[in-house]
Amino acid sequence: MGWDGYRQLKPQGPPGWRETATPHFAATCPFSPQAVDENAIAEDRFPAAPVADPRIGRFEAAYVGHVAEGDFRAGGSSGGMVSWVAAELLRRGLIDGVAHVVPLPGPAAPHFGYRISRSLDQIAEGARSRYHPVHLAHVLDEIRRVPGRYAVVGVPCFVKAVHLARAAEPVLAERITATLGLFCGHMKSGRLVDSFAWQLDVDPDGVTAVDYRRKDADRPANWYTAHLTLADGSARWQDWWHLADGDWGAGFFQNSACNLCDDVVAETADIAFGDAWVEPYASDGRGTNVVIVRAPVLRDIVAAAIGEGRLALESVDADFIAGTQDAGLRHRREGLAYRLTWTRRGIRPKKRVAPSAAGIGWRRKLVYRTRAGIAAWSHRIAWAADRVGMPGLYIRWAKASLGLYQALTYSRGRLGAWLDRLERR
Repeated sequence: MGWDGYRQLKPQGPPGWRETATPHFAATCPFSPQAVDENAIAEDRFPAAPVADPRIGRFEAAYVGHVAEGDFRAGGSSGGMVSWVAAELLRRGLIDGVAHVVPLPGPAAPHFGYRISRSLDQIAEGARSRYHPVHLAHVLDEIRRVPGRYAVVGVPCFVKAVHLARAAEPVLAERITATLGLFCGHMKSGRLVDSFAWQLDVDPDGVTAVDYRRKDADRPANWYTAHLTLADGSARWQDWWHLADGDWGAGFFQNSACNLCDDVVAETADIAFGDAWVEPYASDGRGTNVVIVRAPVLRDIVAAAIGEGRLALESVDADFIAGTQDAGLRHRREGLAYRLTWTRRGIRPKKRVAPSAAGIGWRRKLVYRTRAGIAAWSHRIAWAADRVGMPGLYIRWAKASLGLYQALTYSRGRLGAWLDRLERR
C-alpha cells in the first residue's frame, strides 16, 4: 500500500500486478460485486441471533452506556467500550493480541497505523478515534507468521474484508477469533490533517501528533475539537464548527468507495460500537457508547460485567440504535439507492438496496449531489492548493461549499431561507 497525490492509500506493485491479483481481489475486496454481502456473512456467523433488523443487522443484545471501571471511559473518545472489550478478551486469555489503530509517527505511517498489541498498556494506546487512512496488510502478515488468537478492530468495510480474507485463507480463519466493529459515517483522506494545519496557520510537515476529538467533560460530546501537536512541543487547536470543512456530513475528503457502502454499524462484527448521538447522551461530555452484541460469547461476557457493576449499560432495542445513527442510515439506504442511479460506467456494485430515486424530493437529491461533489472536489482542490503553495485556495472553496451544503441541508442563511420558500410552493 502506498500514498497517492490525494493522501489516500492505494495498492501498488510491479507492472502487470493488477491482472495477476484480480481473482484474489474479486473474492476479498469488500466492495467487489463478486464478494458475498454483509447479510450472507452475518447469517453464517450468527445463525441463532434472536433479532435480525434490516437497519442494524443480526444481534443478541444492544445497550447504551459506558465503562464504569478504570480509566477506559476517560481515555476514550466515547464511553470506553472498545478498549474495554479488547482488554477483557486479553485478560480472560481468549486472545493473544489485538490488531488496532494506534499513533505511529514516521514517514511509513503518518500519523497512525495498525499494530498488534499484546498487553493492556498497549491496548490503551489505541483508545480514541482516528479519522485517518490506514491498512491491514502488515498486521495480517504478522498474524499469518505468528501463531496465536487475534482480535481485529475496524470500521465496517475493514471487518468485512477480514471475514472475506478468513474465507480465503484457513490460517486467518483459525487465528482471527474475534472482530470488534466501529460505526462509520465515512473515511477521510490524509488531507484532513493538512487542512487542519492550514487553517491553524502551521506547516503540515511540522505536525507530530493529531487528536481529532479532544475530550472535555464540561462540553457536549458532539462538540469536536481538532488538536495538533507540533515539532517544537507547542500545540494548536480549533473547534470543528469553526473550520471551513468542519461539518462531517458534508463529506470533505471522503473516500470514493464510501459512496457505495451500505453498512453503518459493522453488521459482520462480533460486537460493534458507536456514539450515542441522541439526548441526553450527546450532551454528556464524558462520552456514551451504543453497543450491538452479535456473538454469544461476547453477550455472556458483557452481561456478566454488567452484573458485577464493571459496565454501566442499559438494554435498548433496534429502534434506539437506529435512531442514534439516523442520518448515516438515511445516507446509506435512501442516498445509496439514489447514487446507484448515477452509475453509468465502470463497475456497477451489487448492493443490498436497488437503484431508485422514487420518493426522494428535489431538495434531498441536491443534498446527495452536493455531498458527492464536495467529496470528489475537495481532494482535487486541496491537491492543487498544495502544489501551488496557496492553502487559501482550498480554504475559500471549502467555506463556499460548506455554505451551500448547510443552506440545502439545514436552511441556513439567505439561500436556505429562499430554498425553504421555493420548497413550500
